[in-house]
Amino acid sequence: MHSRHYSPDLTPPWKKPKPVPEVPADPGLVVEEVVTGYCGAVLRCEKTAEGPTVTLEDRFGKQRVFPMVPRGFLLEGRTVTLVRPQSRPAPSGPARTASGSIAVPGARARVARAGRIYVEGRHDAELVERVWGDDLRIEGVVVEYLEGVDDLPAIVDAFAPGPDARLGVLVDHLVPGSKESRIAAAVTGEHALVVGHPYIDVWEAVKPSSVGIPAWPRVPRGQDWKTGVCRALGWPENTGAAWQRILSRVRSYKDLEPALLGRVEELIDFVTAPEGADGR
Repeated sequence: MHSRHYSPDLTPPWKKPKPVPEVPADPGLVVEEVVTGYCGAVLRCEKTAEGPTVTLEDRFGKQRVFPMVPRGFLLEGRTVTLVRPQSRPAPSGPARTASGSIAVPGARARVARAGRIYVEGRHDAELVERVWGDDLRIEGVVVEYLEGVDDLPAIVDAFAPGPDARLGVLVDHLVPGSKESRIAAAVTGEHALVVGHPYIDVWEAVKPSSVGIPAWPRVPRGQDWKTGVCRALGWPENTGAAWQRILSRVRSYKDLEPALLGRVEELIDFVTAPEGADGR
């Protein structure tokens, strides 16, 4: 008598679930947990006795931990299986600063140049320090901040820029026909350069994906922009705390929009250009 061999899985092929893609749970990835509908950005993955887990943070700043089970999450509406990110090999090339420049281990800060870079607002200054701070110290460039663009003509007059003391200025929301553009044109000269980014506030220069949101919300005219952003995102209406939350997500130039990156690099080149160089 011949024995029959059966497959251990007797489920008909048409009843078997279709395979879904495996997606690395990289920090900042926004997903939805299928059972609860909880939506948030990945903060970290951990290995536990019960299996791997992922911690998500929603737009209100609340955090929850979920098991990384097969078909357990939605990514842009598609079912996926989250997996632990692969450990990245140590970089074989030279170390780099947050701005992408080659780091100089053990380098001492240069004595401050006479030239300066001014930025409009404390948040702008903190963001520039976060990404370009190491480079600026090596170059000996000091960054100061303006309380408002209306103060710029008086500051330029008092600074008296010259060949060995160039002045660079970064202005928010510098668009054609604006008050800011008229002031910038009036003070720009051979040794003073005013550039700007198109964003209402420097918050917008941080990529939404780095903050864990789909996009920066539109705020109706006449409403304080930062407060309106907090309301739209469901954050507490504490703009100082909101900014610290945003700034904490900035780790390198990759977290910033190109429209800001190019302008800051332009100012650094201008202020540090050798005497007699055009720098623009």
